[in-house]
Amino acid sequence: MLVWMDADLLTRPAMPGLGPYRRRDYDALPDLPRHQLVFGRLYENPSPTVRHQIVVQVLCQHLERIAKASGGIVFQAPSDVILADHSIVQPDLAYVSATRLEVLGKWIEGPPDLVVEILSPSTARLDRGKKLDLYAMYGVQECWLVDHEPRQIEFLVNEGGRFVAVPPVKGKYRSRMLPEIQLDLPRFWRQVDTWLLRLPSSR
Repeated sequence: MLVWMDADLLTRPAMPGLGPYRRRDYDALPDLPRHQLVFGRLYENPSPTVRHQIVVQVLCQHLERIAKASGGIVFQAPSDVILADHSIVQPDLAYVSATRLEVLGKWIEGPPDLVVEILSPSTARLDRGKKLDLYAMYGVQECWLVDHEPRQIEFLVNEGGRFVAVPPVKGKYRSRMLPEIQLDLPRFWRQVDTWLLRLPSSR
């Protein structure tokens, strides 16, 4: 017997088996080292490199200018984003639009409109895997994955619980989900280079 299935259902992330930890366990952890709770499992956050932090700072300044004009707010890690009792994460950047400020309490208690993850060898597998599934499942509208070594940014838009890549046009990205969000990629990387040139070449 043939069974028909909606093709979208085959690509949506499925809820994985949950690990044993919950919010009460996360809250009981010491401040350092920092951890994230993803589908009931704890992951230690490695310290970011200087280059990582430069990319975060340049993007944060760009999004802060947008937020100031639009009424949104940008948060930089470490800021807890509570998506479920089994999942509390700390994206590098989280943008909450003016229409959704109700998710802001003591922490960010609900999905931000946009999260940005700066990839590194120690975090890329988690960021591209379980965390991306988590963001899609819990309603984050957009996720940017920034790989600063090859100078690439993946712009991912949530469509029905799964992320779809949206390419920039002529070097510029403009969000179709969040009209105020845009990024001129050549200009952004030039700004990053301005900071990187201050570093000794040995680093």
